[in-house]
Amino acid sequence: MVRETKIKIIGTGIFIILLLIVTYLVYHSNKIDKNEIIESVKVTGNRLLSENDYLTFTRLSELSNKNKFSLPVIKSRFEKHPYVLKADVKFISEKKVKVFLIEKRIYGVIIRGSEALFVAEGFQVLPVFPNTKVFDFPVISNIDEERTLKPLKKFRNKDIVQAFKIIDAIHITSEKLWSKLSEINFKSQINFINENDIVLTISGINPSIIFGRGNEASKIVGLETLLNGFSNDKNFLAESDYIDLRFNQSIYVGNTQRVEL
Repeated sequence: MVRETKIKIIGTGIFIILLLIVTYLVYHSNKIDKNEIIESVKVTGNRLLSENDYLTFTRLSELSNKNKFSLPVIKSRFEKHPYVLKADVKFISEKKVKVFLIEKRIYGVIIRGSEALFVAEGFQVLPVFPNTKVFDFPVISNIDEERTLKPLKKFRNKDIVQAFKIIDAIHITSEKLWSKLSEINFKSQINFINENDIVLTISGINPSIIFGRGNEASKIVGLETLLNGFSNDKNFLAESDYIDLRFNQSIYVGNTQRVEL
């Protein structure tokens, strides 16, 4: 008899707990889709723009107790920004919302006349908005069909694909070189190389890097090995004009020919 009573009490307790959980979930689910008074929005995960710039774009910068929004509406507004890949939104208190942003990965910058454009993952061209925090993204220079670039459109040709491969290879292989990569030039002025050979510029390294095309990962490994080998002989690299990575199994370091009249 006592055992049956205990079982009933435990069963009743479990039922009440489950009922409370279901009630909470139903309430919370309704709250997500329901318009609620929002007094403040906190943004995290943003690197390219400040919180205030994102809130201005989404028209959420000046809130009052008369403003009512649902979480899906707030999420949609943030995900309409060209820099944003994904936004997750949740309540952190009754009238406060937190937005977790994942921004698109920026591969590089293309300078076209006086206009700067980002090239992001998925080969998407993005405008550079005012107040954007431009980090050390490499400049991608002299690509074919550059004049056809259009913001908010995809742009994919052999040059952009090659630039992405080089950036990915450097990112995966050498964090140090990736942070110093400043330019990928598809039409260098070096007179003794093929006009289709790619030349890299790396901050802090005097010689131009004649990269050529293809075998990206092995070339980056070879370059890093070379630079580490000459880490104690700064003068050698400082006095050199180029490092040539175009040849299998060999790396050439030298000077361009100078002719004095």
